[in-house]
Amino acid sequence: MVIDVHTHIFPEHIAEKATNNIGNYYQIPIQFNGTVNQLLDNMQQYHIDKCVVNSVATNPHQVQTINQFVAEQVKNYPNQLIGFGSLHPDSENLEQDFQQLRELKLKGIKLHPDFQGRAIDDPKVMKIYEMAEGCCPILMHMGSTDSDLSSPKRLAKILDLFPKLDIIAAHFGGWSHWEDAALELALKRVYVDSSSTQYAVKPHQIRELIDIFGIHHVIFGSDYPIFNAGDELKRFENIPMTEEEKECIFHGNIERLLLKYKTNS
Repeated sequence: MVIDVHTHIFPEHIAEKATNNIGNYYQIPIQFNGTVNQLLDNMQQYHIDKCVVNSVATNPHQVQTINQFVAEQVKNYPNQLIGFGSLHPDSENLEQDFQQLRELKLKGIKLHPDFQGRAIDDPKVMKIYEMAEGCCPILMHMGSTDSDLSSPKRLAKILDLFPKLDIIAAHFGGWSHWEDAALELALKRVYVDSSSTQYAVKPHQIRELIDIFGIHHVIFGSDYPIFNAGDELKRFENIPMTEEEKECIFHGNIERLLLKYKTNS
């Protein structure tokens, strides 16, 4: 069984524009158009059982519309999709946005400090952590080449301040800053996903990162539409792992994390 914890989806009428903007921002070629249908086709082709889907609100006015869209897609494909909602720290209706997210049965929150213009440890983001702690996990974009808003050092502070908060630190804890992530987050109580990393990091280094964070804290992610889940799975074939370790990474760890919050859904 394979669960992809990190995929982005967009409504068809804006999908191409959204994916192009992402590609231009990161200077990475985009493989797919970001639509739900193409994600489902990719899942079927590469035997991906479920995907966690999300879309980031880059301004507060997008939050509720995005969450309704994600929830609608999950309702349409309940056996394939798990929804994470979006919140924006600058929203004047943050509590109302969070309540809507919960009423829509979305299982977690996706935050992107760089796209949303607020550092991980910004006081405005603290309100989101207070609401999420003990209620649902947060998938946090980590790492940037031109800012430190999503730096591992900032996340380390948050993990100390909120001991019951479950965060999945995307991109092995820090895209383009993997050494810093290992240094700052290694001994913290944090999950990491494998997305947007294997294209840039050698297999033996991935194995080292798995050992540093612990096999029960690493989760498979592709970062669709940027990368192809099939290619990401194939890259894992070059990393020495036991069958038990594969089960943890490909589905066991995220299943246990979501099960922890099942009664709160």
